[in-house]
Amino acid sequence: MDNDKKNEEFRRRLRREDNGEVLGKIRYITKNDSSYPACFREYSRMPDSFYVLGTLPDPEKRTVAIVGARNCTTYGREQAMRFGRVLAQHGVQIISGMAYGIDAWGQSGAIAAGGKVFSVLGSGVDVCYPRQNYALYRRIIREGGGIISEYPPGSMPAAWHFPIRNRLISAFSDIVLVVEAKLKSGSLITADYAIEQGKSLYAVPGRNGDPLSEGCNRLISQGAGIAWTPEVLLEELGFDCSESYSAMYSQKSQNSQKRKLSNADIGERPEDAAEGTAPEEKNKLPEGYDLPDSIIKNTNIESSPSRPLPEKWEHAYDFQRLYPHMTSTPKSLDTLQKQSGLDLATLTGVIMQLCISGYAEEAAPGFYIRKL
Repeated sequence: MDNDKKNEEFRRRLRREDNGEVLGKIRYITKNDSSYPACFREYSRMPDSFYVLGTLPDPEKRTVAIVGARNCTTYGREQAMRFGRVLAQHGVQIISGMAYGIDAWGQSGAIAAGGKVFSVLGSGVDVCYPRQNYALYRRIIREGGGIISEYPPGSMPAAWHFPIRNRLISAFSDIVLVVEAKLKSGSLITADYAIEQGKSLYAVPGRNGDPLSEGCNRLISQGAGIAWTPEVLLEELGFDCSESYSAMYSQKSQNSQKRKLSNADIGERPEDAAEGTAPEEKNKLPEGYDLPDSIIKNTNIESSPSRPLPEKWEHAYDFQRLYPHMTSTPKSLDTLQKQSGLDLATLTGVIMQLCISGYAEEAAPGFYIRKL
C-alpha cells in the first residue's frame, strides 16, 4: 500500500511532454552507436542503451555535476546559482538530476549565464518530475542542452530509479559538487559514485549544527575538496583564475566606496501604506548589500509595466496569485508568501519559473523583483 501511495504521489507531481515536435527528437543510443559516450565504456554498471532528448555533453568540454538537497536553504540556493553561473561563464557544462532544490537552482544559474545544461532523469525523457521544473525542462532543450534517461519514454518515476541514475550523472562529470546535503541524502550516493569512478569530489562548507550542512561537512572531513569559491573548481579543471581572484579581492576593498542601498532607500511600499503598517523587518535587504545600478534606479518606482503572463502557463492560478505582488521594489520570500498566500514550496517553484522565463529576477539574496 505504501508503494501505491508513493506511485500516486509521483503521478500527481509529474508533467508529461505532449508536444509532438519535441517528442520526435528523442534518440535511442546503444553501445554499438558512435554517439555512445566514451566515458560510459570506462566504468562498470553503465547501461547498454539509453535515451536522449536534445544533445549529450560535449566530451571535449569540462563538465561539473551540481547536486544537493531538495528542501534547500536560502544559502544553498544562492551557492548553487553562484557556482552554476560562474562555471557556465567559463564554458563549463553543468549536469544534475533536475530535482527540486539545489539541482534545479544550479542549472538555472548556468542557463542564466548562457551555459549548456544537462539532466539525467529517474523517469522517461518525456516525463518531467517534479512538474514545477517544466519551464526549466523545456529551456534546457531549447538552449541546446539535453535530457537523458536509461528508462524508455513514458516510464514513470520510481523511488529506486533515482539512486541508480546518479551513477550516470557522475560518469559524465569531471567534478561532482555537493552544495547541501543531510547525512542520509541521495546526493551522497552521487558522491560515492564519484569516488568509485575516480572523479574529483568537492563540497560547499556549511554551518555547524545545520542538518543540511552535515553531509557536506562530513564529506570535507573525509577528504573532499572545499568549494569555498567557484574559482577553486575552475583551477581544478585547468583554468587560470589569477585575474578572477584579483578582481574578487579588489571588489571587496572597494565595497565601502560604492553606493549602498539602505533600508531607508526602500521606503514604504504602497500595500503597507494602505494597511497602515510599517515595512516589515523581514523585508529589509541584507546589511550593506550592493545592488546593480539598473535596480537602484528603479527602487522607488511603486509599480512597473510588464509583459502579461502567458494565459496557458501550467498552474496559471498560482502565477496570478503571486505576480501582481511583485514590483521593481525588492521583496523577500517571507513578504511574497504572506501577500500571495502560497505555501513556501509552491512559492519558490513559481518564483524559479518566473526567473527562468525572464519575468522576475533575484535582486539580492532572497529578494525578488519584477523585470521590466
